[in-house]
Amino acid sequence: MLSRVVIVVSVVVAAALAGHGLIPALGGFTPVLESLLPWIGLAVPVLLAGAAVARSTAAAAAALVPGLVWALMFGSTLFRTPPGGPSDLAVGTVNVGVRNSASGEAVRAIAKDLDVLAAQELTRGGPAAKQLNKMFKYHYPVSTVGLWSRYPISETRPLDVGLGWPRALRAVITTPKGKVTVYVMHLASARPGHTTSRDASLAAARKLIDADPSKRILLLGDLNTATTDRGMRGLTPPLTDAQVAAGDGFGFTWPSEFPVTRPDHILFKGMTATKAGVAPATGSDHRAAIASLRL
Repeated sequence: MLSRVVIVVSVVVAAALAGHGLIPALGGFTPVLESLLPWIGLAVPVLLAGAAVARSTAAAAAALVPGLVWALMFGSTLFRTPPGGPSDLAVGTVNVGVRNSASGEAVRAIAKDLDVLAAQELTRGGPAAKQLNKMFKYHYPVSTVGLWSRYPISETRPLDVGLGWPRALRAVITTPKGKVTVYVMHLASARPGHTTSRDASLAAARKLIDADPSKRILLLGDLNTATTDRGMRGLTPPLTDAQVAAGDGFGFTWPSEFPVTRPDHILFKGMTATKAGVAPATGSDHRAAIASLRL
């Protein structure tokens, strides 16, 4: 009986990994499953242990199938080497946490080596904003999001990404190597069975990107959408994920104490990512996403 259970579960796990994109959204439950997709691989050692207890060669062989599927899907992520090389722009994004009394300390540690930082869940006049205003000459806050830059910011405007109020912005940064159009967004939250608002805000974000003729585009923010979530297909392409292009590992950012998924993103077009990763954010339930880009 144990051998049969291992074989059946192995087939289900392999099918879920390889064919997750074919599973209906089921009212928003499947995208949440996709957010945790890399962790499904933990079932493989459990299945192998079950096969060992059952002393079944057939069960052991079946348990290796989802392991092979997982390796084909995610193995390269674990062994990927960042391309490196010269870079022109160091950028980052962090959800500082609306109740984070240590947000000033968090952004100070994150921003010290960056040229551009986007922040979400800001409190106007709060410790994070005050600290960033000291560190960066140029800044543009909108509601609970903001952009800070060492280079001049122009052509600014607030944006509504389908939430009924501005929780995003667009601006142009003029660097020594040319202009970069920057979007900062905090999209709607996603919960098991409740992704309708998030999906609508993703669609609004895609419309904004599609309508933008800029040569270089940088999208920073908490998109409430994991790299493996089907919703990211709406943004990558046309944009490229810096962590996928130049990161070391999965780059999980949430929850901060033991990250299991990555809702915080650095997406770009018209540039080359040379390095990407994460950084701790004191007091926040998110870690920061950071990347270096060559213009």
